[in-house]
Amino acid sequence: MLSHAEIWSAIDALATRFDMSPSALAKMAGLDPTSFNRSKRLSADAPPRPRWPSTESLAKVLAATGVGFGDFAAMADASGRKTRRGVPLIGFAQAGDMGYCDDAGFPLGQGWDEVEMPGAGESVYALEIAGDSMLPVYRAGDRIVVQPTPEPRRGDRVVVKTLEGEVMAKEVARVTAKRLELTSLNPDYPGRVLDRKDVAWIARILWASQ
Repeated sequence: MLSHAEIWSAIDALATRFDMSPSALAKMAGLDPTSFNRSKRLSADAPPRPRWPSTESLAKVLAATGVGFGDFAAMADASGRKTRRGVPLIGFAQAGDMGYCDDAGFPLGQGWDEVEMPGAGESVYALEIAGDSMLPVYRAGDRIVVQPTPEPRRGDRVVVKTLEGEVMAKEVARVTAKRLELTSLNPDYPGRVLDRKDVAWIARILWASQ
């Protein structure tokens, strides 16, 4: 799992590779030129809270520069080590089946296909998208890297499995002690309001390979 400091260091390193400032890098990717300014990396609270670049902004930067996520993650390694770890890759149908995942949503057993994820921690795995319910954000065949989390935050993109075995990818609109309100990524599909007691597990989407 890449830290806040490592992510921002990698963005700076990417800008340096192309002989430009972080502001110029953001502008080249079609973002607000101030998106990667150092003043945007911490909140104005006391004490300051870390602010993370969005998945969308990173995807745009990598698309604009032609740099793959593997290379980007290697830049984040402050010691210069380009470590890679294979993480389990499963399909959405498997994620919904009983017995494939533990109570936290992590795949059980061995023998899964794997994808290489530089800098990955022990608690992440990859899901392969099927169907069109997540268009236009995620397409069939895209792979998303997720991490089980007991407590999602508003604005997180998550994969949720209900106790009935339904698996869905949504955006968190609101979280309370009893309910989870989700917004659909595809406007053709409705949002959902789930009782927390009906949720088997939740995994936060960290990255998408598209």
